[in-house]
Amino acid sequence: MNTHRTLRKLSVLIACLSLTLSALAADITGAGATFPYAVYTKWAEAYQMATRNRVNYQGIGSSGGVKQIKARTVDFGGTDAPLSESDLDAAGLVQVPTVMGGVTLVINVPGIESGKLKLDGPTLADLFRGAIRRWNDPAIVNLNPGLKLPDLAITVAFRSDGSGTTFVFSNYLARQSASFKNEVGAGNTVNWPANGVGGKGNPGVAANVQKIAGAIGYVDIADATKNKMNFVALKNKSGQYIVPTQNAVEAAAAGANFKVRGMAPDLLDQAHKDAWPITSATYILAYEKGADAAKQKGVVDFFGWALNNGQKMAEDLGFVPLPASVVKMVEAEMKNIK
Repeated sequence: MNTHRTLRKLSVLIACLSLTLSALAADITGAGATFPYAVYTKWAEAYQMATRNRVNYQGIGSSGGVKQIKARTVDFGGTDAPLSESDLDAAGLVQVPTVMGGVTLVINVPGIESGKLKLDGPTLADLFRGAIRRWNDPAIVNLNPGLKLPDLAITVAFRSDGSGTTFVFSNYLARQSASFKNEVGAGNTVNWPANGVGGKGNPGVAANVQKIAGAIGYVDIADATKNKMNFVALKNKSGQYIVPTQNAVEAAAAGANFKVRGMAPDLLDQAHKDAWPITSATYILAYEKGADAAKQKGVVDFFGWALNNGQKMAEDLGFVPLPASVVKMVEAEMKNIK
């Protein structure tokens, strides 16, 4: 009987100790880009299992992430639209990349299989500025001989929130077309045409494409893959029609110079023959000098752990890990988070 009572007391003690250790764990919060949401939450789950430390990340869009880190309401922000050197200095922030990915064109066009529809940059820009309104438009037909295109209205699915994915995509289209640049613009939010429908986050865009026949939208590779969506083959700078894959993203990043301030090289429309044209990295923003030492250390520990232990998880979700040489650069830069 005494043995049973002792065992019960020991069990209670262990449970209390476990709760105490959990309470002492450094919880950190982040918010921002929806592009890396899947991988950050996956990393957070694995990190908590390995260390008991908790990380909560909310996908609210890159603009929201930048606003929150500048307002000091989160421990780190997420953005696909990297900040300039002057903006980083003014806000006292450190910026480092975490993973790479590609903005993918997804479609819901009856009778058209994934990867079969070919588009080039200028035609895509005309489509997303509302100059091309039907799927059997001659400009699309000319790029797709032998493909039966329906006489169906095009609905452009776009981000309604301030978005780094929009920043990357619109900057690519602005390089392809002066008309797009003048009429729609390039940035986190732009003037999308009247034949469009907005959605919150990449999941919102994906949902609109899935439910609207004739829709085309832009999401990250992970969302396209997860939702088993049909995507477009896009002509790259070398003249090859490329489908969005991890290898195509790696090809676009080959030789990129991450040594620039903010570690944000230009990965758009690269000349490699296998490069996916709309490639980008996604970034975190952290305080160079934070008020809470434990939180600052928590940010460094989490992303240091993720970069060294979470690469396979990122690949499984459709992202492309940073090259080993860049990981070392990121680790060195994160020493400035104090």
